[in-house]
Amino acid sequence: MAPSSYQPPTRGDKPAAPTRSQSVESNLSHSNTTVAKLLEGKGDAVFAVRPNDTIHSVVNLLRDKRIGAVVVTDQNGALQGILSERDIVRRMADTPGQTLPQSVEELMTREVQTCAPEDSLNAVLKTMTEGRFRHMPVMSDGHLKGVITIGDVVQFRLKELEYEALRMKQMIVG
Repeated sequence: MAPSSYQPPTRGDKPAAPTRSQSVESNLSHSNTTVAKLLEGKGDAVFAVRPNDTIHSVVNLLRDKRIGAVVVTDQNGALQGILSERDIVRRMADTPGQTLPQSVEELMTREVQTCAPEDSLNAVLKTMTEGRFRHMPVMSDGHLKGVITIGDVVQFRLKELEYEALRMKQMIVG
């Protein structure tokens, strides 16, 4: 016997569109998330130094702003390199007591991996993990648009997962 709420189809009924609780699009929606979406929430503040600045001034900036890296730009704002805490610590081990007066140009990484606003967060996370670095400048049309960290990407993704879990819970509970 059919449940009392069940109504069999009749001759004039239109076929109902099939429903799916899951689809490739819904299951992989996070893979379409872009760097631009992350920057919308994070903002585009970039802390930059010049190549001739001292490591001492960079250390103070890193401490004061509570950040782990700075980009190195020329007077026109063009990206020249990046300098991280790790770079400074490595140099301190090599030249104890002589690191702080050195110039940024001597320590900075010149070949900087960058990403674009339209890049997927998954691709950026993979690049950062494989390259073993934590900071990546965002470039668009040759201009610096921001800097993202591996922590930003992970935190953004965790928020997405929490939201997805909440949506599933709401679907189940009703």
